[in-house]
Amino acid sequence: MVTHMGLVGLGKMGDNMRERLRRAGIGVTGYDPRPEVSDVGSLAELVEALPGPRRVVWVMVPAGEPTREVVSALAGLLDEGDVVIEGGNSHYPDDQERAAELAERGVGYVDVGVSGGVWGLENGYGLMCGGSDADVAFLMPVFDALRPEGPREEGFVHAGPVGAGHFAKMVHNGIEYGLMQAYAEGYEMLAAKDIVTDVHGTMRAWQRGTVVRSWLLELMVRALEDDPRFDAIDDWVADSGEGRWTVDEAIDNAVPLPVISAALFARFSSRQEESPAMKAVAALRQQFGGHATKPSAE
Repeated sequence: MVTHMGLVGLGKMGDNMRERLRRAGIGVTGYDPRPEVSDVGSLAELVEALPGPRRVVWVMVPAGEPTREVVSALAGLLDEGDVVIEGGNSHYPDDQERAAELAERGVGYVDVGVSGGVWGLENGYGLMCGGSDADVAFLMPVFDALRPEGPREEGFVHAGPVGAGHFAKMVHNGIEYGLMQAYAEGYEMLAAKDIVTDVHGTMRAWQRGTVVRSWLLELMVRALEDDPRFDAIDDWVADSGEGRWTVDEAIDNAVPLPVISAALFARFSSRQEESPAMKAVAALRQQFGGHATKPSAE
């Protein structure tokens, strides 16, 4: 039974996850390079603060080299039976390499795709896990504390072995690309013709009873309330990697992904010329994830 754990990375999501876990009665010792938010001064201090016999450390730092450095450091600090949870947006082959590195010391590894953005503190996080049956079962109190209320299977899945969690999150984010692009293009079409005089009201009306209602649509409506013409936001939109990886996997497996591919390429086009649709995508990403935007040149 996990009653106390470590959490490395106290950014926009990590800090909220720490709070949600604490509200559920799970003690959390957090570490972040910023001393004003950190509970301890180093990774070593974090590990020392955790009770045995099986210590748990959740890593919530940017994918790539930052995650690799933290996991490698933890490999030298943890003991047999301990478990590392990697909750960033890592590429799934990296998970398999890290799991092998930790296995040499008898340390378990579980990768978790996390969705919910800055709203997860109150709403809960959608969790997609990859790892052994034994490790995931041991960690269920943690996952139950973080997932949304309601049936477990509607906000949590043990998707498969190590790597499956981040593979599932990769596809999830690819779908997200396509959905956001569709809403954004719909917004641009409504605004392009003067016959619709209340674009915001039209999209707001779609929130109930229509087949296109969703949380993303609610966030689009919220963004339009804040800035009805997106005058304050530039149409530059970043891609964080998962969309590219999804398209790469589609090519490798001969799976046609025309919508997701087109949405990815549309983000590239946003960096070349002004686009009302891409302003909408940028506003949506800011709404659900607190992602950075650029101010309008005007």
